[in-house]
Amino acid sequence: MKVRTCLLWLAIILLTVLPLWLVNAPPTAPGADAPAIFAGADDRAQRAIGDIAPGYQPWFAPVFSPASPEIASLLFALQAAIGAGVIGFWLGLSVARERARREAAAVSSQDRRAD
Repeated sequence: MKVRTCLLWLAIILLTVLPLWLVNAPPTAPGADAPAIFAGADDRAQRAIGDIAPGYQPWFAPVFSPASPEIASLLFALQAAIGAGVIGFWLGLSVARERARREAAAVSSQDRRAD
């Protein structure tokens, strides 16, 4: 394996492991089941709005509310997988088109030399 490839793999592994190793989990609040490590921006935004304007009423209600946080995580992961699939398909299609264009250009240049 080339040195460049090994360094790339090492960088990927370090970027994956170091954040998990270096981050300290916040302390658990009294009466809470688990620390809010994975609390999203939505929760923080709701708290900030509640602090700024305690009497605020939302303009509309959500169209769909998942039955549990696990289902919400599943739907989020599914959305991410579909997005990654679309991006991967587009990238593969772009690479294949570029390769076909180069091969067609090489064949046409060989045909011109033969004439």
